Amino acid sequence: MRENREIPFSPSGNGTGGRAGKVHFLKPAMNENGKSDRSVVPAKRPNKAGEPAAEAVEGRDLTKENAGQQNTPRTQSRTEGVPSALERVRQAAQRNRKEKFSALLHHVNLMRLEDAFYSLNERASPGVDGVTWREYQRDLEANLRDLHDRVQRGAYRAKPSRRAYIPKPDGRQRPLGIAALEDKILQRAVAEVLNAIYEVDFLGFSYGFRPGRQAHQALDALTVGIRQRKINWILDADIRGYFDAIDHDWMMKFLEHRIADGRMLTIIRRWLKAGVVEDGAWKASEVGSPQGSSISPLLANVYLHYVLDLWVQWWRGHEAQGDVIIVRYADDFVIGFQHEADAKRFLEELRARLKKFSLELHPEKTRLIRFGHDARQDTRRIDGRRKPETFDFLGFTHYCGVTRKGAFQVWRTTARKRFRARIRAVKDELWKRMHQPVKEQARWLRTVIQGYFAYHAIPGNYETLAAFRRILTRIWYRTLMRRSQKHRLLWPRMGKLRDRWFPRARILHPWPEQRLAAMIQGKSRMR
Repeated sequence: MRENREIPFSPSGNGTGGRAGKVHFLKPAMNENGKSDRSVVPAKRPNKAGEPAAEAVEGRDLTKENAGQQNTPRTQSRTEGVPSALERVRQAAQRNRKEKFSALLHHVNLMRLEDAFYSLNERASPGVDGVTWREYQRDLEANLRDLHDRVQRGAYRAKPSRRAYIPKPDGRQRPLGIAALEDKILQRAVAEVLNAIYEVDFLGFSYGFRPGRQAHQALDALTVGIRQRKINWILDADIRGYFDAIDHDWMMKFLEHRIADGRMLTIIRRWLKAGVVEDGAWKASEVGSPQGSSISPLLANVYLHYVLDLWVQWWRGHEAQGDVIIVRYADDFVIGFQHEADAKRFLEELRARLKKFSLELHPEKTRLIRFGHDARQDTRRIDGRRKPETFDFLGFTHYCGVTRKGAFQVWRTTARKRFRARIRAVKDELWKRMHQPVKEQARWLRTVIQGYFAYHAIPGNYETLAAFRRILTRIWYRTLMRRSQKHRLLWPRMGKLRDRWFPRARILHPWPEQRLAAMIQGKSRMR
């Protein structure tokens, strides 16, 4: 029997995809008008379509230039229950955690490349080739066919990333690597294929850059873990220059645990070795993965999965004397311990573990502090301090507190550095918009406040939300006052503008226990 291959097709049958304005230019194999088809022989399919055929019969030849379609249901009534190609990969990865996949690149088909293209930001900065999203879209079908052909026959070559810098809250510059458009497209498609494997392998306490997971889930898991487990010490850790320190040789060895497709490994190796262009000069990349590329988050998670996650899972089950919890988001992770001895021993062994793989902890951002159920009493009795130390994680400062009934509670508020940086950024941008109409300024400020509330409106953080709204009102008032030396804007009028355009401060996120309980209940229903 001829092996079925996967080709893109339009789910709606009329060439229109799910996204508005997106057109799938590829159609399923059919007898086209004006085309000379091969002979069509009426035939019955084998009884066991998903297994080696119990009876083979003569089949139908395909129209010229059209490949066989993978996973096509025999009838409309049999659409449900037919797993997709990537779903079968995921199921195979789940059945055997040691299986190596030797044929993956064929999953990077034209439809997957097209979906990857439309998932990109059309206003993103171009890479070293200078090709923009709009320019590539003008002849999208030919461009994607050419890219797909080069990938499948091994002629694809990765372009270097363009170096750019963005400011960090502490005033320093964060280096980013802006990949060429075709590299972005292929990286998105490859990441989707590899996610089918590694989402099975990744552990539950890893949250960064994973589909279906977000920062608030990591924050809630940390809060609930500290409250419900006997945690008295917190190791707030950060890896120094993580994305720039990834060892390429170790990275490829880790990938080879699951991937045996030489063509897929070659493409990933070319991305790692492509280098960067800065000030017109090309620089080789002996280590690191450009932060900002589409494939870097997945590769970073794979690296830390083998370097950190699996080791921590083993350590807390074999070496720890008390409770140990961990929550990791990319290279930023927090580990809680019941006993101080466990925490100190783990910290020393962690440094040695990371050094083996060319990594090191940031000396200023890595701290071991007293934090947890007994921290308030022990801080006064043992350390002679008035209250326990705090730590920052994912933009929030965590501190020990109590509920109205006197029970231990982990309270969270927006980190001061992030709050000030956001206020400063809004002030600078509003200065540039000074002479825009008031309504345009108001609409923009409303989106800023709504976006800020969407992330920071967690229980216990109401005062920060109200302060953000109040400070932006004052900044807007001063900006409007400086538009003219003659015009005077009275505060009652300003209050009406604020109430009309600015959303009121309110809590939008549930308590951590409520969110986690809903997630667990939803997963149990899906099963």
